[in-house]
Amino acid sequence: MDLLHNHALNEVASTHFDRWWQSPGVWVEPANQRRGGESGVRLLEPRDPSHRPLYCKRQSGHTYRSLRHPLGRPTVLREIKAYRAFARIGLKTPTIVYCAARQHQGQWQALLVTEALQGFVSLEQWYASAPGAECRHAVMPQVAATLARLHQAGWQHGCCYPKHIFVKTQTDQEGQTRVEIALLDLEKSRRRWRTLDAARHDLRQLKRHRGPMPKADLAVLLQAYQAAVHGPLRLLQP
Repeated sequence: MDLLHNHALNEVASTHFDRWWQSPGVWVEPANQRRGGESGVRLLEPRDPSHRPLYCKRQSGHTYRSLRHPLGRPTVLREIKAYRAFARIGLKTPTIVYCAARQHQGQWQALLVTEALQGFVSLEQWYASAPGAECRHAVMPQVAATLARLHQAGWQHGCCYPKHIFVKTQTDQEGQTRVEIALLDLEKSRRRWRTLDAARHDLRQLKRHRGPMPKADLAVLLQAYQAAVHGPLRLLQP
């Protein structure tokens, strides 16, 4: 009976996987070749208009190797661990709807389906809207606080670009700007034993790829970060 039960569960899991794999949608990040396979993201067509939009990261043969997995393992499985860890330390991340991987015809296939972050835009898009100086100076300390919390918890984002840092701003009745920060695309995230190592990697990466972020804003961010971690990081000065 146990063997029959397990076989039935595998068939159900496979059917569920196939349904997500074949879900229609529009490519927002077309599948590109890397890591020996391909990976891309689609915005799925909603089955129910009242539900939040869903994004589906779909991968074929897109793997990473480690001492524990020398033959390769889907990067999605590493990413889901990071999403869960970030949520445990109080950082905003997309809600996970479905995540699974399987070997199909000798190749890994993997899926990560998440809810869209309502009201959030990437830092890259946010700068494109030409926010005022007051709003920018409200956002930078919150980005800094988010990264400081991440690093002090022993995690490194690993792909710390403005397009992976999401911002939501609201003005309250007293005219004060309320800010929320969320982090996305965690497939390169990893544990680091030292806060300084994580900080050096992520903040140097952000500095290098800051795009439309003015140098003055980066200076505000770094100053707020140093205050959050209670120590100077001279190598990170703009």
